[in-house]
Amino acid sequence: MSNTEQDTERLFHALDAFQIEIPSWGFANTGTRFGKFIQPGAATTIEEKFADAAEVHRLTGATPTLALHVLWDMPGGVHDAPKIRALAQQTGIRPGSINPNLFQDQHYKFGSLCHPSAEVRALAVAHMIDSIAIATELASRDISLWLPDGSNYPGTQSIRSRIEWLEESLQQAHQRMTPHQRLLVEYKPFEPAFYHTDIADWGMALLLARSAGPQARVLVDTGHHYAAQNIEQIVAWLTHTGMLGGFHFNDRRYADDDLTLGSIDPYQVFRIFAEIHCAQHESGLADIAFMIDQSHNLKPKVEAMVQTVATAQELWLKAATIDWDRLAKLQRECDLVAAEELYRGAFWGDVKPTLAAWREARGLPIDPLHALRQSGYIQRIEAERADKQTGLGSYA
Repeated sequence: MSNTEQDTERLFHALDAFQIEIPSWGFANTGTRFGKFIQPGAATTIEEKFADAAEVHRLTGATPTLALHVLWDMPGGVHDAPKIRALAQQTGIRPGSINPNLFQDQHYKFGSLCHPSAEVRALAVAHMIDSIAIATELASRDISLWLPDGSNYPGTQSIRSRIEWLEESLQQAHQRMTPHQRLLVEYKPFEPAFYHTDIADWGMALLLARSAGPQARVLVDTGHHYAAQNIEQIVAWLTHTGMLGGFHFNDRRYADDDLTLGSIDPYQVFRIFAEIHCAQHESGLADIAFMIDQSHNLKPKVEAMVQTVATAQELWLKAATIDWDRLAKLQRECDLVAAEELYRGAFWGDVKPTLAAWREARGLPIDPLHALRQSGYIQRIEAERADKQTGLGSYA
């Protein structure tokens, strides 16, 4: 086998291994705190969300699982599991991470797992345990926790007490997990709390995950950082400590903007992917959950998701072309210009022919977005769903 054939096989293998989970809420009508914007083709039922997810997977070959939000997708809790299993069988899309909802109930005005009231904390822990039970019923591995708890004014809450309550709550939830499950602890520096949030950065998330138990890991949302923060350095630390559990990918101009992956800074996504490839090259690192967390108010839902996944595949492939042995040599020699040129050369390189060849070899459309527009799927769901749309209702 020639070097070119070996390179192609290696890059094809990298694409085969790259699977990215898409969120159910990414197909629903959403908005901002000022209002919800209605799209005629938005999904209004869990059946429609699974159908949209199946269409994205048919076009990209990379999205076999759908993240579920408990209250939005399974209001009946574990009793809805048979319906979800039937939809998985029907569409070929497996249920993915299970996302508890600890921010909509009126009890959570002053917090959930960190609420000063032991009764409210017990309600929140019970919801966590219910979410774990749902994951067990659906054979889902990851319970993905984003916690909005925090405070807006100095002196109004005991930050130290809330740390202790949060540790206790996570430990209680962790004890109810099955051996194959993981608890992914997400962090966010602000919003909806603006003085302090209880899990504000990756260090807090790491310490809480370690306190919770051996099956807890950190989840990195690329939008949950201050401007210009070096996210790939965070990734390097988390891979080094074995505590990186997964990602929520999106893009941002300021903070948690939920913009399409790579729309603002594709080089940052590339740098993150490069750090993961480097760790895999050096230690065989694996078992990272790649997930999309973006919900578009202006872009058509299915189109935006296909665009996102196709962009992720391209950037993942670019990072896979880096010659890590050569780069390591240049780094040891402190040849700064040559090292940077090798690194960013992979970013500027054209991988579209390789990606097209992989798609053709796997029986996928060479241009997924074009194929979607030509398929008539968007026109069909807009016609079928238009009468169901309303300006009222929950977030998803």
